[in-house]
Amino acid sequence: MEADYFVGVAQQSLWILALATAPLLIPVLVVGVLLGMVQAATSINEQTLTFIPKLIVAALCLAIFGGSILVLLTDFTREIFAQIPTLVR
Repeated sequence: MEADYFVGVAQQSLWILALATAPLLIPVLVVGVLLGMVQAATSINEQTLTFIPKLIVAALCLAIFGGSILVLLTDFTREIFAQIPTLVR
């Protein structure tokens, strides 16, 4: 039974990880692809041209979604800590 519990916790932690990182990674990925297409079309190969906009988008997304990501991680951590007494017998 305990092995099933730990497999469930591992699956849940991977899902929480995906939910926590998606609001940051998806917009940065979209901006990177769009800027890469612009660079390919204009033959401009400047590294800071892609880095700065991606950094700005990541900071903006973190400012918008940071609170909900923190709540998600906090709830998961509290749930894991609440299960410790049932596992230690």
